[in-house]
Amino acid sequence: MAVGRVVRFDGMRGYGFIAPEQGGEDVFLHVNDLLIPESSVRSGLAVEFEVENGGRGLKASSVRFAKDAEGAPSQTAESADRVAAAADGQEPMCDVLGSAEYTREVTELLLACVPDLTGQQILATRKQLVLFAKRHGWIED
Repeated sequence: MAVGRVVRFDGMRGYGFIAPEQGGEDVFLHVNDLLIPESSVRSGLAVEFEVENGGRGLKASSVRFAKDAEGAPSQTAESADRVAAAADGQEPMCDVLGSAEYTREVTELLLACVPDLTGQQILATRKQLVLFAKRHGWIED
């Protein structure tokens, strides 16, 4: 079982690549090998997967959410479960985060998706995202 992060994923074409945590070449990811909702796959997502030799190189299979240190599905997995429940006609649950937690998660996401951002760029982007989230009631103080 390998662990890595999605580098990129094109939902229109149904494929992307995963960067393995242990290093090495990126692993091809195809939508047919997902064990998670396709709508939850995005750059920076931590996943677990099997590695196979494909016709053109390494290929991921049985792709699922990575587990946290305690072995529980990540918060992203819980969020995807809510999306799936909404698709089944159930009332989705919504987490309202504190400002500090939201800011921390946005910072991690920015660093994972665009590692070349400067500190000043991160601060400016994060400030605008916090204001946006407050206007929509997504965070509380």
